[in-house]
Amino acid sequence: MLVIAGHIRIDPSKREAAIAAAVDVMEATRREKGCLAYTFSTDLHDEGLIHIFEEWDSQDALDAHFKSPHMATFQKAIPDLGVKEMKIRRYEVSSAGPLGG
Repeated sequence: MLVIAGHIRIDPSKREAAIAAAVDVMEATRREKGCLAYTFSTDLHDEGLIHIFEEWDSQDALDAHFKSPHMATFQKAIPDLGVKEMKIRRYEVSSAGPLGG
């Protein structure tokens, strides 16, 4: 399994436009083969911070996601959001299970 996690820092005045773009790409991506989780969430304390969390069952599924039409549309929207920082990492997970005893 692959996990993609990180954040995008945007111009806070562009928050509503960023939410709209994120909702569109989330809805389409969640229907993709191999997508186990795909979430953008706004920070509760920082209006310019958007968190990203994704789970994919394979690199092939992730590669197909980056070639999708809805991802191309989202990529075109990013420059208009006043992106100040983007820190996103890819993790390869060998096992996962419930937290706690």
